[in-house]
Amino acid sequence: MAEKILMPRLSDTMTEGVIAAWHKKVGDKVKKGDLLAEIETDKATMELESYKDGTLLHLGGDKGAKIQVDELLAIVGNDGEDISSLVSSSALLPKEAAKTEQPAPKKETAQPTTKEQPAQSSLDISKMDEVVLMPRLSDTMEEGVISSWHKNVGDPVKKGEVLADIETDKATMELESYKNGTLLHVGAQKGEKIPVNGLLCIIGEKGKVDVDAIVAAAEGSVSSSQAILAESAKEKEAEKSTEPEVQTTASVASSSSSDNGRVKASPLAKKLATEKGIDITSISGTGDGGRITKADIDNYKESTGNKQQATSNKETSKDKVAAAVTPFSAIGAEEGFTDIPNSQIRNIIAKRLGESKFSAPHFYLTMEINMDNAMAARVQLNEVSPAKISFNDMVVKATALALRQHPAANASWMGDKIRRYNHIHIGIAVAIEDGLIVPVVKFADQKTLPQIAAESKELAGKAKNKKLQPNEFSGNTFTISNLGMMDIDEFTAIINPPDSCIMAVGRIKEIVVKKADGFGTSNVMKVTMSCDHRSVDGALGAAFLQTFKKYLENPITMLL
Repeated sequence: MAEKILMPRLSDTMTEGVIAAWHKKVGDKVKKGDLLAEIETDKATMELESYKDGTLLHLGGDKGAKIQVDELLAIVGNDGEDISSLVSSSALLPKEAAKTEQPAPKKETAQPTTKEQPAQSSLDISKMDEVVLMPRLSDTMEEGVISSWHKNVGDPVKKGEVLADIETDKATMELESYKNGTLLHVGAQKGEKIPVNGLLCIIGEKGKVDVDAIVAAAEGSVSSSQAILAESAKEKEAEKSTEPEVQTTASVASSSSSDNGRVKASPLAKKLATEKGIDITSISGTGDGGRITKADIDNYKESTGNKQQATSNKETSKDKVAAAVTPFSAIGAEEGFTDIPNSQIRNIIAKRLGESKFSAPHFYLTMEINMDNAMAARVQLNEVSPAKISFNDMVVKATALALRQHPAANASWMGDKIRRYNHIHIGIAVAIEDGLIVPVVKFADQKTLPQIAAESKELAGKAKNKKLQPNEFSGNTFTISNLGMMDIDEFTAIINPPDSCIMAVGRIKEIVVKKADGFGTSNVMKVTMSCDHRSVDGALGAAFLQTFKKYLENPITMLL
């Protein structure tokens, strides 16, 4: 199935890109990772790789053409596939790039560093094989947080080895090395932020790479880079000063899970250990090189001494309860709180949904749907389906088909225009440890129920394991949030930008209803659709829900 490749934002100030060269032409076969084009931005010329296998069906512009960020760059799909709808939907007016005034050159007094400045500014680190820049791992990512380093400066690295865990606005992802060499420099320490295209690390052969020159070019000056390195050195010294205290409280720490005082553990394992109050230094890791994993935390058992102490504490508590109640004394009781630093995902959720709630005028439509026929149909479908079909899969299919009949609800508010999408990509909200992420079932209206079921299960698994690729959680045109499995009857959801609508799905509940021969029971489900009143009016939203209801109450119509 054909998919559009849009012009990515390859720098923080980029508004458009120029096609410097095409490495493939229309009709050529392309594989995931193949070089498609060279894109000239406002800062550098960068290579663009394909993220899927297929045939190059369309080019958004010839060599030298300017293409706005997020506009059509290319289409990759199957031979002979009709892409006219994708091309026509992307025929939009180009945005004017912001004009910046160049200040007049200032005369400065001669300084020892002025002679070196031109060489620094002319050094294009984006083209250096030894330089690893912070990649854009999601469509909304502006910066990444170093969750952990798996290698230290001076360590040898091989192609494919995990260098670091990078926390983005949507997930924590592993960054692998793309070459062999030695880790010569890291651009930030654990917990620090690096902007997209900022210097992440340097990998090369020791003594043959001018690390200082690269750092100076990345940071703007030699002095600034030295200041950063000095600050990092101070942090390392501070960490060293706290190590003896840790070692005295946990002198039995396993040597297999630590290296020179540094505990080897995945970010998830560290988080779980903190939540459970487990001293991670007392755990022996079963992962590669003694690395502590989630399974090690889950399988951890307290020592006999700790259990005895806990038992003793319980008995003491029981004795106190059995004793006569005495007046409460505040001696030893202290008020307190714990500040939990926000993850990058949580910060972006707060920012984007806050903007959505207070910029988009929300209104809500609630409808009750009889699910008796849907429940019976699901049983019959699962007897022959190659993949187990859930009620949520049926909701996704019904939503996609209803959007096909009401395309005005499949839209985004763009300020001076409303963008109606010809394709239907359904986002499904999935709860993960750090918040929510929305994997996307693309072209949901054209897929069968078993195909939707299999894809949804795969995407949800990837989301919970933080293995989603950027193209798998971007591009949604409508979002579904389902809390029925948590026994929630009904709720309202905040619109997920850039969508105009989100549908909140509650549980299926058995109720007593009046029937022709008296009273009986029916299974009903409540859905509430949140709509952006700027692009979707009440009548449109109501008409959409009526169509959606017809599909679910008569599931056979979804198979026609």
